[in-house]
Amino acid sequence: MNYLENIFSTLKQASMRPVLQEVRNGELYSVSGSDFLGLCATARNFLQRSGLRKSDRCVLLASNSIYWTAMDLALMAEGIVVVPLYLRQAPAELVGMIKDSEPSLIIYGNKELRDEISKQWSSAPRSALLDEIFQNSSPAESATDIPSPIQLATSDPVAIIYTSGTSGETKGVILTAGNLNHMLKCTTARLDLLMGNHAGPEKVFHYLPCNFAGSWILMLSCLSRDSVLTLSTDLTKLMEEMRLAAPEYFLNVPVLLERVRTGIENKMKEKGGLSLRLFVNAKNAWYRRADHQETLLDLLWLALGRAFLFPLIRRSLGQNLKALICGSAPLSKETQLFFLMLGLPVLQVYGLTETTAICTMDDPRRIEPGRVGPAIDGIEMKVDESGEILVRGPNIFAGYWNKPAATAEVLHDGWFHTGDVGEHDKSGNWIISGRIKNLIILNSGHNIAPEPIEEMISRELPAAKQVVLVGNGRSYMTVIVTGCVTPSEIESVISALNEKMPHYKRIRGFYISPEPFTMDNGLLTANGKLKRDAILKRYKQEVDAIYSQAKA
Repeated sequence: MNYLENIFSTLKQASMRPVLQEVRNGELYSVSGSDFLGLCATARNFLQRSGLRKSDRCVLLASNSIYWTAMDLALMAEGIVVVPLYLRQAPAELVGMIKDSEPSLIIYGNKELRDEISKQWSSAPRSALLDEIFQNSSPAESATDIPSPIQLATSDPVAIIYTSGTSGETKGVILTAGNLNHMLKCTTARLDLLMGNHAGPEKVFHYLPCNFAGSWILMLSCLSRDSVLTLSTDLTKLMEEMRLAAPEYFLNVPVLLERVRTGIENKMKEKGGLSLRLFVNAKNAWYRRADHQETLLDLLWLALGRAFLFPLIRRSLGQNLKALICGSAPLSKETQLFFLMLGLPVLQVYGLTETTAICTMDDPRRIEPGRVGPAIDGIEMKVDESGEILVRGPNIFAGYWNKPAATAEVLHDGWFHTGDVGEHDKSGNWIISGRIKNLIILNSGHNIAPEPIEEMISRELPAAKQVVLVGNGRSYMTVIVTGCVTPSEIESVISALNEKMPHYKRIRGFYISPEPFTMDNGLLTANGKLKRDAILKRYKQEVDAIYSQAKA
């Protein structure tokens, strides 16, 4: 039984209970396993009437919803390759990815985006609106006799997920049925360890866009399990939706966990008095314990914190929460320790789209803060002579869509070159210490190639000697500019540039260095390339000051 057959079987067994939920106007709207299979049948009938065949490609450009999930499964059940794209991507970038994937059909979430794409690409393929596909369907299509998915070979592509490279060129990562067969076995096994002998369906909340590989894998994992998955529909009401969902676990990016941690610390400061004193002393004691420097007095503070304070804070985050899962970008060890102090473990996941989202996952029984867990079952990981992490196994992608040269650059003898630097300890737990490539990964999980943006700024600032984007592991980007330029000139260029960029590519601060980067001061290589690590080290104080001012 492959992953898709397993999902359909699980849904049939859950025919009378909720499997998926959406938050609508402050209330939960749910569908049972039978209802959801009916929606999948409706979507499959539409695809068949549209004339799509196995291995055709279909772009799915909409926000998370029950309909999105049903269409995603329907596409795979028909053997059609789903191309999920990010709704908030700049239209020009979307057009580039759509053209590259050569789809037979585009399914949009709203008319406005369809019209915008049509303006930029008058010969765009035929399209349909997601809501209309389901709302215009006959109720008879949602009845009994749900057809099984078509047979898929392990080598059959099921999705093309686009990711950015260091050159700024987006590449479509081809994931196969074999990739998902292996990955979903690994994720469900690890979730079994987390949930133990859980009685009844487990509750899961989901707010990250399913067009991202890790988010997609969690969604499919939940449909493979005895779960009720609640989809967020309004990020501005995230906490309200989370309280309604009352989840036992959910997937996060570091930026949210850091915001939650900051929010808790600010609330304690507002309370003041004995509560603040207990919180500060207990937290400091906890961090000293992690550094193996605790004192006898620390034992007392920790005991008081665990007895009177930490359980209250944890309950405010969710009555049912057993753990948080975090991936897509580096999470600070301090933040992971903070939640562990509250009795809420954060399970880290490391991987790339090319590894079907996952290479390592924390074992819930043996979490080591600051590390991202051991390699998942069935794959090999090693470090080459340059320090780069290489991965081999059934989770490795089939290649980049229509880019054999780019594929050959990262795949050698079955080993995928991740571009990441790391190491593992004796127990097999990995730590990711940096990137060989220049790709900036914000703590929201967005990947940004710095070179194209740096080039655009340099073009508009002819007096600038060099431009370097900064933001790896941060919540937004800033820039270092060298040469005889004024703040007003930089502000004007950044303002104009930001208007053309999606939210995560906007620049929100800058530092001007009169001294240019040269070979003599160690900031340029012999052939004139930027030594990014050396630049960041040299200007660490100045960069930290930019981010500190923004927080203040």
